[in-house]
Amino acid sequence: MKKIYVLDTNVLIHNPDALFAFEDNEIVIPITVIEEIDNFKKGVDEKGRNARQIGRLLDKLRNEGSLQQGVKTEKGGKIKVVLSKYISQTAKDILITDTNDNLIIGTAMWEQEQNPGVPVLLVSKDANVRIKADAVGLKAENYETEKINFNEIYNGFSVLECEPELIEKFKADKILKNEYGDFVPHQFLKLVQKNESGEEIIELARYNHLTNAFYPLANYSGQELFGITARNPEQAMAFDLLLDPEVKLVSLIGKAGTGKTLIALAAGLNQVVEKDLYTRLVVSRPVFPLGKDLGYLPGTISDKLSPWMQPIYDNMEILLTNKSEEESRSNGRIFGKKKPSLNDYLDFGFIELEPLTYIRGRSLPKQFIIIDEAQNLTPHEMKTIITRAGEGTKIVITGDPYQIDIPYLDSDSNGLSIACERLKDEEIVGHVTLLQGERSQLANIAARFF
Repeated sequence: MKKIYVLDTNVLIHNPDALFAFEDNEIVIPITVIEEIDNFKKGVDEKGRNARQIGRLLDKLRNEGSLQQGVKTEKGGKIKVVLSKYISQTAKDILITDTNDNLIIGTAMWEQEQNPGVPVLLVSKDANVRIKADAVGLKAENYETEKINFNEIYNGFSVLECEPELIEKFKADKILKNEYGDFVPHQFLKLVQKNESGEEIIELARYNHLTNAFYPLANYSGQELFGITARNPEQAMAFDLLLDPEVKLVSLIGKAGTGKTLIALAAGLNQVVEKDLYTRLVVSRPVFPLGKDLGYLPGTISDKLSPWMQPIYDNMEILLTNKSEEESRSNGRIFGKKKPSLNDYLDFGFIELEPLTYIRGRSLPKQFIIIDEAQNLTPHEMKTIITRAGEGTKIVITGDPYQIDIPYLDSDSNGLSIACERLKDEEIVGHVTLLQGERSQLANIAARFF
C-alpha cells in the first residue's frame, strides 16, 4: 500500500535528496518547512548549502507541475507542498500551534484525517518531534536510509586462536592460505597462542583477496616513526595501512586515548618529510565547540583557527619533540643548528592546517590528508571530503563515534561509521578499530566508565 510521508525540516537539511528517497509514495512538505529552510539559505556552512539545494530541487519540480496539487516523480511517487491553513483542528485543540514543530505535526494530522485508510508517517530526525507525534496518535519515523548498525560495524581484523605450530609455520613460510572464512581486502588476522603462564603470543597477518591468503605486515615492522612505535597490535595494523601507498583511504575508529590522531600524524610526517611520497601533510577537523561557543575570535585566520586546531598542535609537539631528541642523539638537524618546531614545518610547506569549511571545491593531488574528529561529519560531508582527493592522494579519517557533538547524528548515522562500513570491500580502502587506550591510566578509566 502506498503511504504518505510528511517530512520535517531537519530531514531535508540533513540530506536534500531525501525528497526522492521514498520510492512511489507521496511526499508532503508543510509550508512551515519551506519557511524554516528559507532562514538557513544565506548560511555559508553545509546547512546553508543544503537549504539552497532544496530550493533548487523544489523550483525544478515547480516547473514540471503544481506543487499544490503534487508533482509526479520518476519513481511514480508524488511531492506536494501543503499550506499552513491545512492544520488539523484536533492539533489546534491539544497542541500549541504557534511553534513550527507543532505546525508540522498538525499538517501530518490533517493528512491523516483527509486520507482515511492510507498510512501517514511523520519523518523527523528530532526525537522530541517523534515523541509528540506518537502522543497525538501519529506514526513517526527517523530518517534512517543512511544508517548502519554500529554494534556490528567492521573492525578491520579477526582473531584466530591457534596452536604454536601454525604460528611457526606462518613465520617460516611467510604465507598462510585462507581456510578460515570470508575476508575483505586488507583485513588483518591476529594469530593468538596462549603459553603456559596464560600470556598471549600474537602474530599479525594481512589478507590479500587476490591470492586469498595472509601475509606478514609488509610496511610496518616495529620501526620508530617520529619518536613513536606501536604499543599494541591494533596500532601496528594501523601503521601498516598508513604506510602503504596503495591504500588510498584509511579509517581509524577508537575511544579517547587510543592514539588515532597521534599515529596518523606520525605516519603522515614520515611519508611527507622523510620519504617524500607526498607534497604536504594537510590536517583538518570540523569546527564545532564542546560546550558554549566563545563567539567570534580576533586576529588573523591562523589566530582564529588556533583554538580549534589545538589538539593537532598538541600531538604535533609530542612528535616534533621526540624527533628533536632523536636528531640530537644522532648529531643531526633538519633545519641546520636549530631544533625543528611546528612553525618551521608550516613555514617550509610540509604541513598545512585548515578547517573543513574551506575544503569544498578544492582538488588536492599527491597529499597526505588527515581528517580528525570525523564522527562529527554527515555522510554527505564525508563524500565531499573524499571527493577532494586528487591523483596520488591518501586520506585518513579518524574519530570516536561515541563522542558526537552534532544534532541529529549518532553512532549509526555519522559519516565516519558509514564510510568504514560501506567502503570495506574496496581494494584501496583499509580500516582498523583501536581498542586499547595508551594516553594514561586515568584516561583509560574515564573512557571505560563514562
